[in-house]
Amino acid sequence: MLKLYTHLGTIGLACEIALEESGATYEVQRLNFAENEQRQPAYLEINPKSRVPSLATDRGVITETPAIMGFIARSFPAARLAPEGDAFAMAELESLLSYLASWVHPAAAHRVRGYRWADDPAAIAEMRRKAPAVFGEAMHLIDQQLFRGPWALGDTFSVADPYLYVLTGWLPRDGLDMADFPRLADHHARMGERAAVQRVLARVEAG
Repeated sequence: MLKLYTHLGTIGLACEIALEESGATYEVQRLNFAENEQRQPAYLEINPKSRVPSLATDRGVITETPAIMGFIARSFPAARLAPEGDAFAMAELESLLSYLASWVHPAAAHRVRGYRWADDPAAIAEMRRKAPAVFGEAMHLIDQQLFRGPWALGDTFSVADPYLYVLTGWLPRDGLDMADFPRLADHHARMGERAAVQRVLARVEAG
């Protein structure tokens, strides 16, 4: 059975939604960051990067959200979560996933986790001030140019959609108005109507 290691409020939610959409049989373990569970020997044996999400499979552990998403899509082709068989469309999906992972997600992280990149309190404070603008700029680019609609890459739902859904949900916590991202706000609302998303959110809320 697949086992997803994650934590509340992280991008692991996107992987959990993708697993639910895929129809996979899986379980979820939510790490306790308050107790630094992600840095304890038991978890470091699973993922020495001490990060979430991690997906344990019968062949080993997969880390990094784009890789986990790709694995889910390819392992459950009947769910049609990726355009397999179309090399160009697959590259477009991977391009968007890479952009979300390499730029958009870190831009948001700099506001709350500046200590990862600096020790100087003034530098951390400057990152906290600047990060929402950088995150917002990236999300505006997606909203205005990269997002195709009705789903991230057009007519067909893919693993990019849960990823984008979670990131869009972070806009308000950075003081950004969802109304300034109308296409992403619409996408976020429609994602919330999907049965798989509702099941995952209900499970999260139930603890």
